[in-house]
Amino acid sequence: MPTRILRLVGLILGFSAAGLLVSPAEAQTCASQKFSNNKLFQHCSNLSTLSSTLHWTYGADGSLAVAFVAAPAASDGWISWAINPSGSGMVGAQSLIAFKQAGGSVTVKPFRLNSYQSVEQKNLTLEVSDVSAESSGGQMMIFATFRLPENSTTLNQVWQVGSKVAAGRPQIHDFQSANLNAKGTLDLVAAQTGGSTGGGDSRIRNRNIHGILNSVSWGILFPVGIIIARYLRTFESADPTWFYLHVGCQISAYAIGVAGWATGLQLGNKSKGLQYTSHRNLGIALFSLATLQLFALFLRPKKEHKLRFYWNIYHHGVGYAILIMGIINVFKGLNILDPEKMWKSAYIIAIGILGGVALFLEAITWIVVLKRRSSKSTKPYNGQQTI
Repeated sequence: MPTRILRLVGLILGFSAAGLLVSPAEAQTCASQKFSNNKLFQHCSNLSTLSSTLHWTYGADGSLAVAFVAAPAASDGWISWAINPSGSGMVGAQSLIAFKQAGGSVTVKPFRLNSYQSVEQKNLTLEVSDVSAESSGGQMMIFATFRLPENSTTLNQVWQVGSKVAAGRPQIHDFQSANLNAKGTLDLVAAQTGGSTGGGDSRIRNRNIHGILNSVSWGILFPVGIIIARYLRTFESADPTWFYLHVGCQISAYAIGVAGWATGLQLGNKSKGLQYTSHRNLGIALFSLATLQLFALFLRPKKEHKLRFYWNIYHHGVGYAILIMGIINVFKGLNILDPEKMWKSAYIIAIGILGGVALFLEAITWIVVLKRRSSKSTKPYNGQQTI
């Protein structure tokens, strides 16, 4: 029985970790996208938010041909890609916004984003030509060629999606983290030399690394370690194997969790003015409790020591606190990362499987314990009675 249970836990852990190690950004890469007009571009980038991509070709004459691809927030919504010549955010951006007209065809119009309250439909100050738009498979595409100032090496880009258009004018978009972070720098020189494509890919890669590490550690390995400790120790033949498996699993989870925590600190330092307070505070609390739990291992009294009972209460209490807080924080992180729905569903399935296994093993454990107690109570007394 213990061998079968160990194999079952190992299979669950392997499949769960393998599923989470596939980056959400790789669900649909820009390299796999094709355009109905057979347009080809030299470079492409998976942008850091809103599941959007940018394709571009930068010519020696200063022309920048682009194709921006994104899904609107609703079927009758809009998408936008902009260059900001004067800043890194929305204000001052020169934008092309695409949306469906009453007849169902897709149009694209120029807008100047003068302030957060003022969006003016007006020709751009940048020279732009070959402007068009189309839609396919729930996504919209904006095509355009910009004439950039001489010797341009980088540009500030801003992209966005919205859910509603009224009287031919796009309505205000959501203010979720994905919307607020929809901006970056496109390095035209590095792209020409085969270097980084700018801030988009590096940010989304770091965010995904942070999410994967923490999902695997706090969200998968820690629960598996608790399952091993709670249920395998019931079987005498599994002692002391269950203990070493438990310790190895939890130490591995802690090491991976520390790496994920460090990437979170790095992301926070690069996102000045943007804070996810509850996610950050839970992460700090998890790291602190897990560190305390690790050091408490070296202070574990022997089984016969009178303090062992109280140590067990502490150890189990902190362990279950880490379990609950870790799963909650993984979901908070998924909401911030905002991957495709399938990734959150995959984690829910993984946790559901672990929960099902725990319920199954809980029943088996009680059966074993009750049988053991029944066997002891019916065992004949072999001692000698004395007066």
